[in-house]
Amino acid sequence: MNATTSHSDGKTADCQRQTIRRLSVLIPVYNSQQTIGELIDLVVKTLQPRYAELEIVLVNDGSRDRSHEVVCEAVKRHATIAKYIRLAKNFGEHPAVMCGLHHVTGDCVAIIDDDFQNPPEEIVGLVDKLEEGHDVVYSFYEEKHHSWFRNTGSRVNDWFATLLIGKPKGLYLSSFKVINRFVVDTIIQYTGPYPYIDGLVLRSTSSIGSHLCKHADRKCGRSNYTLRRLVRLWLDMFTGFSIMPLRIASLMGLLMSATGFLLTIFFIFSWYMGGIFREEIPPGWASLIASITIFSGLQLCVLGMVGEYLGRVLQTINQSPQFIVRDTYGLEQHRS
Repeated sequence: MNATTSHSDGKTADCQRQTIRRLSVLIPVYNSQQTIGELIDLVVKTLQPRYAELEIVLVNDGSRDRSHEVVCEAVKRHATIAKYIRLAKNFGEHPAVMCGLHHVTGDCVAIIDDDFQNPPEEIVGLVDKLEEGHDVVYSFYEEKHHSWFRNTGSRVNDWFATLLIGKPKGLYLSSFKVINRFVVDTIIQYTGPYPYIDGLVLRSTSSIGSHLCKHADRKCGRSNYTLRRLVRLWLDMFTGFSIMPLRIASLMGLLMSATGFLLTIFFIFSWYMGGIFREEIPPGWASLIASITIFSGLQLCVLGMVGEYLGRVLQTINQSPQFIVRDTYGLEQHRS
């Protein structure tokens, strides 16, 4: 389990090796009452002996189960290490991670899910790879223990990310990753209402590595990865970090205009030559109506995409929040 790859621009080899003394572990929490307490204990047991300073930042993204009570108990057990932020409602994984990034203080931050599919001991390998000079290191897996739906969604997301936001081919955008202080400080400057962490990473640095990690079965419960969340992620990627959809829409409009112009020439020529348009009821009526319907639908799709961009611009102008914090635990004593 020591395979690594690099996706940088070639400058990493010239960078000085960085030493991580203070490690932050960021865990977004959502409906994980059965796993989160044990995960926090295991993170402390695994990482505290290795790093001079360790902090755990937990962000509860509007859980509807007893996750809040379980996390509060764990924070009491590890009062010198753990920080806890509870959001006012469910904002989504990426806003929750953004909230946590605003509160981490380590030389780097490891972001890990709350479902035990990423063993905490794998963080060590990711940090070791980061110390070689990378700004960000993503995990990748020989075998993923996700559902077929999530695996399919990940492949589609990977294709879109390569096409729209310049993701290097071969780089897997895993939620399990480590990010150094420089990139964290860059990411949290983003104030738009729709943060997409991987998009912010890719526009902040090209010094990105990958490290082979073990991927375990989900310990209990079922994945929160739904079609709705996937579509929202794609919209964040499309409209927040790429103008490619607008360019595609413009190209489609140009092609349709050219097609319409050629059809007009054809119809006029056919009419003068005594073609179908001299008939009282010209044939092809149904196909003409179908064509109008198709083109009208395409125009509505393009207008909808433009409307999505304009709507997000409006929400940005209105300063719609990325997240709203209901309450915090342990932040003040860590600042003192």
